[in-house]
Amino acid sequence: MSINDLHGLLGLQPSSEEISDQIRRLSSLVDSPNAAIPVIKSYPDAVYHNYVTLGISLLFVRTPTDLILDSIDVYNVEAGTNGRMTSERGFSTYPVVPLTLTHGEEKIEIYGGTTGKEFVKSIGEPERKGGGSGPSSGSIGIWCEWKKVGLMVELDARGVQAWDKGKDAVWRVITLFPCDYYIKTSY
Repeated sequence: MSINDLHGLLGLQPSSEEISDQIRRLSSLVDSPNAAIPVIKSYPDAVYHNYVTLGISLLFVRTPTDLILDSIDVYNVEAGTNGRMTSERGFSTYPVVPLTLTHGEEKIEIYGGTTGKEFVKSIGEPERKGGGSGPSSGSIGIWCEWKKVGLMVELDARGVQAWDKGKDAVWRVITLFPCDYYIKTSY
């Protein structure tokens, strides 16, 4: 498996060499001596390994015998309104762009400024979508999910007219989950 293959990490245990290699490689790209040390949050059904400086969160779910990587969140906090958006969770922006989405024979590059309209143009209409309702101070941003690709995208649009603005909104968080295709990052 290529070290650039984030989707290929899904299903692995926290102690796997592939995950360790990926975190080491990402850590070499940021100027932080503790980048490879996760903030671990444990719950009855799951454990999060949050690499705040690396802009990535790994969700491990409990099985009868171990933990396995069930999803990966990739953060893009610099692409918000006027470049001033910060993550409510304190994450930095993931240090590798573009993310390359391999969808069949097609490769789609995802940059920090990729908008909702560009995702739909590249991947097609999402199978599920939601969010964006309520006042801007309390609502969640809009999100789109493509199950066939194993991709959910949260966009930087919220509030009363979120869906009107959503086509031009950039992504805040990309969540990768199991599917038939893979997302790879380029170093």
